[in-house]
Formats: sequence, structure tokens, C-alpha cells
Amino acid sequence: MFGDFLKRLTQPDPAPLADADARLALTALLVRVARSDNDYAAAEARRIEDIAAARYGLDPTQARDLRSEGEALEREAPDTVRFTRAIKDAVAYEERVGVIEALWQVVLADGKRSDEENALLRLVASLLGVTDTDSHMARQRVARDS
Repeated sequence: MFGDFLKRLTQPDPAPLADADARLALTALLVRVARSDNDYAAAEARRIEDIAAARYGLDPTQARDLRSEGEALEREAPDTVRFTRAIKDAVAYEERVGVIEALWQVVLADGKRSDEENALLRLVASLLGVTDTDSHMARQRVARDS
């Protein structure tokens, strides 16, 4: 289903993603983080839809559809390194900090943080070029606002 998209994503030097592709890649990354502890809770799925709706101005049906596409892409997607690199190349640093904040929202949506989720967030933040300090501050903002 996502063969061409994944092919472009895994090229040695991929071109920057178009907006629709960047949305899909980010949503799939949110799903990957939610699934990292092998407990993809309904609260996490709803949070992904809320993030998509707020970030992209989608109605509930569009947000649900994007989450479903993100789930399908995440199942087929290559390793997190190449997947995340495409997002890094597509968005400015400030927006990448926003991506980390969105990822923390998903991690904290079910009220638990697992070692797997923490490890994946550290990896993703590093791959996105987001500093540990900015990731920590993003987590604190999310925890405070929850």
C-alpha cells in the first residue's frame, strides 16, 4: 500500500517530504511510540487523533482516517532511524521540538511510562536533532498541561 512512499523514505538521500507525506510520517511515528510498549491503548489512539486534528486542522473523521493510515504505514515502515530522518529533513527545529512534545503526549496518554517508550523517545529526540534539555522541557510542559 505504501510501497512508493517507503521507497522514497529509504533512499540514501531522500528528498524533503511534501506536507501530506510529512503528516503521514509524523502520525506513523506517533503510532510507533504508542506501540513501543506492546500496549496500544485506546487513550493513545485518541490522543493521536487529537494531535492530528489540532496540528493539521482536521475534523474528527479526517483525524481518525489519518491515524488509520499512520497505523498501516507504521506496520510497513523500516527502522526508526530512516523513518525519523525523513521527518527531520522535512521540518524546522522548532517544529521538531513540537513533534517531541506530541510524542510525549502520546506516551503520557495512558498514564504510564514504560522503559520501552522512554528509550524510544530518547532515540527519536536524538535522531531529530532535539537536545535532551528541549525534550525534557517538552515532557514537563505536557505533564503540566495534562
